[in-house]
Amino acid sequence: MMNDIQTKKDVETLVNEFYTKVLKDDILSPFFKNLNFEHHMPKMINFWSFVLLDEAGYTTDVTKKHMHMRLKQEHFDQWIFLFNETVDALFIGGKAELAKERAFLVGWTIKSKMK
Repeated sequence: MMNDIQTKKDVETLVNEFYTKVLKDDILSPFFKNLNFEHHMPKMINFWSFVLLDEAGYTTDVTKKHMHMRLKQEHFDQWIFLFNETVDALFIGGKAELAKERAFLVGWTIKSKMK
């Protein structure tokens, strides 16, 4: 039986599983091949903990971090697809749905500011 996202450990599970998929994905993996994941993962866990659990600790402007990337619609679409697929495989409930909604908004915001 699946549970909802409730704790930072749940967020860590989500983020780790998501990036495992991203790194195997032909469309998205090129953007992450030179990324220091030891440094990146705690930031992503803090970001999603802030977004989903209202935990303090994330202060970076997520949009600015992506402005240098040459992202196209297919990248945003694949990112959302993999994120939603990961959430749906691991969790069920209000926070899980919120995670998918917020992921869409994050992608939309980054995409709109890149134009």
